[in-house]
Amino acid sequence: MRIRQLHIILLVLCFSCENESVEHYAATPSPLDIPKIFEDNILAPVIPIGNPQTIEGIALGKKLFFDPILSSNNTQACADCHTPENAFTDSDRFSDGVDGMFGNRNSMPLFNLAWNYDEKFFWDGNTFSLEHQAFVPVSDPIEMNSNWTEVEQKLQQHSEYPVLFEQAFGVSKIDSTFITNAIAQFERTLISSNSKFDKYLLGEVTLSPEELNGFNIFMDEAKGDCFHCHGSDKNPLWTDNIFHNNGLDETFTDLGLGAVTGDPADNGKFKSPSLRNLEFTAPYMHDGRFATLDEVINHYSEGLKNSSTIDPLMKKVTQGGVGLSELEKADLKAFLLSLSDHEFIDNPKFKIE
Repeated sequence: MRIRQLHIILLVLCFSCENESVEHYAATPSPLDIPKIFEDNILAPVIPIGNPQTIEGIALGKKLFFDPILSSNNTQACADCHTPENAFTDSDRFSDGVDGMFGNRNSMPLFNLAWNYDEKFFWDGNTFSLEHQAFVPVSDPIEMNSNWTEVEQKLQQHSEYPVLFEQAFGVSKIDSTFITNAIAQFERTLISSNSKFDKYLLGEVTLSPEELNGFNIFMDEAKGDCFHCHGSDKNPLWTDNIFHNNGLDETFTDLGLGAVTGDPADNGKFKSPSLRNLEFTAPYMHDGRFATLDEVINHYSEGLKNSSTIDPLMKKVTQGGVGLSELEKADLKAFLLSLSDHEFIDNPKFKIE
C-alpha cells in the first residue's frame, strides 16, 4: 500500500471517532469513466482507499470548487484561478487572491490528475496528494487567506452543506478532511481525452500534413526532442509529471523543487505540465512569462539558458536550443494545437450553470 494512501486512511479514521456513522454509511459508488486511449496505454488511476469516488461526494466537491465560501471574505473560489474555459487554469499571469494579493506563479491547469502517479502537485511538488492539494490554498495568505476552523464553521451553519456532507460521507460534523476529500473527488473526474490527436489515434480522423510533420519533429531527438519530458502517442497524459530545469534562467529567484527538498541540485526545477489543451492555457511556464505558444517554441529553439542544474535532456543548451526553422516551428505548433480538447472545456459536468 502506498504511504500516501495510508496517511489518507489514517486521517479519515481519526475523524471517524467524532463521526461514528461514517463507518456504517456508504454513498453511491461512481467509478471514473476511463477513456479507451488511457486504458490501452497507461496504468489505472490513483484512487485512495480512504476516499472512493461517489456520486454524492463528486457533486459536493463540485459545489465547493465553485463556492467562494472557502475564502476569508467569501469572494474567492477554486474556480476563480482554475476556470473551465481555460482548461481549469487562469488566463492571468499571476492569479489574484483575496484582498488583491498575488504570488509569482501561474496556476496549473487541472485535468487527468488521477494519473499523477507520484502524487506530487503544484509546480514545485510541495503537496503529497490531491486531497492535500485541495487543502493548501484555503489557508495560503496569497490565495484564499482563510483558516480551516472558520471554513468548517461557515459550512456547518450553511442552509445546504450539512445535508450534503451527510449524504456524501454519512457525517454530521463537517471538517477539513471531508471538505478536501469531496473537492479531490470532483477534480479526479476532470478527464481530458478527446482532442483531434486522440481521435486520430483511434482512427476517427486524419491529421493535416502540417500536424503530422509537427508530430514527427516533436518525436525526433535531432529536431524537437520534446517527448522525453512530455510523452508521446503512447502516453496520453503528454507529461512525465517529473521536475526539470528547462533552461529558463541562468540564476533563480524562484528555486522551485529546490525550495521544497532543500537540495541545491533541485534549484530551478519545475513540474512538466501536460501539453494537452495548450490552446486554452496561456500564459505558459511556472511564472507565465510566455504569453503565446510561439514564444514557448522559440525558447526551446534558440532561447535556452545554461545553469548549474540544467536538465541533461536540454542537450543543445550550449547552442541556445534545437534550432528549428520557421516552417518547422509552424508545423510543431500545428501538432501541439491538435492536443486541444474542446469537448473538455465545454463539458457541462465540469461547470456550474
